[in-house]
Amino acid sequence: MLTFGGTGFKEPVSFHVIQISSFYNHSWERNLGSGWLGDLQIHSWDSNSSTIIFLWPWSRGNFSNEEWMDLKTLSRIHFIRFSEVFHGYSSELKFEYPFEIQVTAGCEVHSGKLSGSFVRIAYQGSDFMSFQSKSCLPSPLAGNVAKRVCKVLYRHQRDKDRIHHLISDTCPRFLLGLLDAGKSHLQRQVKPEAWLSLGPSPGPGHLLLVCHVSGFYPKPVWVRWMRGEQEQPGTQQGDILPNADGTWYLRATLQVAAGEAADLSCRDTEKRRPRQGKHPGRPAETVYDETTLKHTNRTDKKGPWNTDFGILH
Repeated sequence: MLTFGGTGFKEPVSFHVIQISSFYNHSWERNLGSGWLGDLQIHSWDSNSSTIIFLWPWSRGNFSNEEWMDLKTLSRIHFIRFSEVFHGYSSELKFEYPFEIQVTAGCEVHSGKLSGSFVRIAYQGSDFMSFQSKSCLPSPLAGNVAKRVCKVLYRHQRDKDRIHHLISDTCPRFLLGLLDAGKSHLQRQVKPEAWLSLGPSPGPGHLLLVCHVSGFYPKPVWVRWMRGEQEQPGTQQGDILPNADGTWYLRATLQVAAGEAADLSCRDTEKRRPRQGKHPGRPAETVYDETTLKHTNRTDKKGPWNTDFGILH
């Protein structure tokens, strides 16, 4: 897949909202809401004030204040209606308190055009129902309960038309404006810092070497332990995790015998090349040079990703 205009996201690019509603009893529930550009959170929902919180200066995209007021009103109505349905029909639907409902809704664009839209609802973490082409589709595993909720939530055609318009028109229009408004942030290149440490001993005579890589953007990084130019097959790369500033962190570990640690290095082995952007006016994708980090006998020393710290001893 190609990088979308050098933004650090791969096509198709998605925007989606996540709702988690926890129903504790007949009169008390808690609603959490968030908005995501790919795997970057850009909005949250303050349920106390029924307000959308913008986490980045560009999170408003190109929408006007009036459009945001309309979306805020729709969101408030949605949460009220949602709570009424699940509280009001909890006995009929045989939902036992406490229970949790998860909702995700959004759209994807590819080459500047809508490539897909979705609304999915889960009950207690399992598929419950979805919305496609102005139709509510109960999950086969959810049975008659999901069919009943479909009828209650989308009893009027105008409800179906509104949902369809939001995910098929409003969402992609917002997403494209968001990519434009945030392009200086999304197109940035940030070199990571890296440092080495020793993890918990895996056993007598063995070491667990840990390479920490933090602060990089965009996300794709492939870190491996190397001996010279030879990749070490025992390398374990962990999940790429978000930092608070929108950059990323990961760690790669290697278990070795205590006498075999010499001449090992931790390296970004992702060999990326400049690739022309697909959208007029957007610069070609830029890449970092391949760099190597080595370890001294100070296990806590940090420094730029391209700094040589010596050889493992």
